[in-house]
Amino acid sequence: MRFADIPGLQDVKELLIDAVKNNHTAHAQLFVGATGALNLPLALAYATYLHCENKGDDACGTCAACSKNAKYIHPDTHFVFPVSNVKNDKDEDRFKAEILKSWRAFLLEQSYGSLDDWTNYYGGEDKLALISREESREIIKTLSLKPFESPHKVMIIWQPELMHSAAANGILKILEEPPPQTFFILVTNAADKLLPTIISRTQIVTVPLLHDEQVQAYLMEKHSLDERKAEKITQLAEGNLNFAIKLIDSEEDDNTKRFIEWMRACFRKSYGSLVAMADDYHSLDKLNQRNLISYSMNMMRESLLNISGAGDMNRTRGDELKFVQDFSKVLTLDKVEKSFKLLNDASYHLERNGSAKMIFLDLSLKLSKTLNP
Repeated sequence: MRFADIPGLQDVKELLIDAVKNNHTAHAQLFVGATGALNLPLALAYATYLHCENKGDDACGTCAACSKNAKYIHPDTHFVFPVSNVKNDKDEDRFKAEILKSWRAFLLEQSYGSLDDWTNYYGGEDKLALISREESREIIKTLSLKPFESPHKVMIIWQPELMHSAAANGILKILEEPPPQTFFILVTNAADKLLPTIISRTQIVTVPLLHDEQVQAYLMEKHSLDERKAEKITQLAEGNLNFAIKLIDSEEDDNTKRFIEWMRACFRKSYGSLVAMADDYHSLDKLNQRNLISYSMNMMRESLLNISGAGDMNRTRGDELKFVQDFSKVLTLDKVEKSFKLLNDASYHLERNGSAKMIFLDLSLKLSKTLNP
């Protein structure tokens, strides 16, 4: 992967490129971004750039080093990532070889993938993925060897917040005093869960979510979506390109109609309808369940803009905008705030595989009480 393959983030790219050109590259960097930020693709592109034999304002993409990095098989780029031994394989070397093969295939197929995507990919969605305590010894052992082909060695540690505490403490010394020409790139979506001693030993690179126009342009250019569909998906994705790509292939739904009927049932306290809706919601796949909650949160934000007199900032159009304008008449700032929090909490519980039916019904009853006390 090259920087050119990643949409947006021009300021961050230039910062990294200039550091390499001026020999000011920090030996340990922490790429920090919210869930959905492209910090892992950025780390992969950075490793490619460090190894490139003909680098300019980007990696050349044609040299031997770039060709190997494009397949994630460069011998001087090393990966550490959370995993669970789902097959309980007693042969440790065989398991490592198989999981590394799966990791490389995952990066090729889902370069913007999340932790959930990774665990689903190798079949470990029902087990907790961790970076084991033994991994710190492997890191030290690997980096004690000289580079094979490149002047540099690059160690990418993905999701370091999931490191066993013994592993995290075990890499502190090598993080502070790495071997010559060794670069650590730690990629996290939860920097607040890292040891302060790790954060203090790294240079932080903040990777923001993409702007809406960047997501929309990517969907139209790379996935040939028409402007209307790309715009609708972009509103739901909120800068999360991985989520936006998933929404392309999700079954067609009518969130506008669902949301309107749902809010009307909540406002009227039509409990029988809400129970039936909970059954329908449970029958949706996980992506469309999450999609409806995200859409509902967006509609609450749109309503808030309308209540606050900032209707010119509304992104909704047509039937959606008409409903927002009507819905706003029965809302207050307090109701919107409480409703948004309830929706956000429901999204959290869905992500942790709670019962969709129970979550939706509980949410509906609380929303009913909030909207019409």
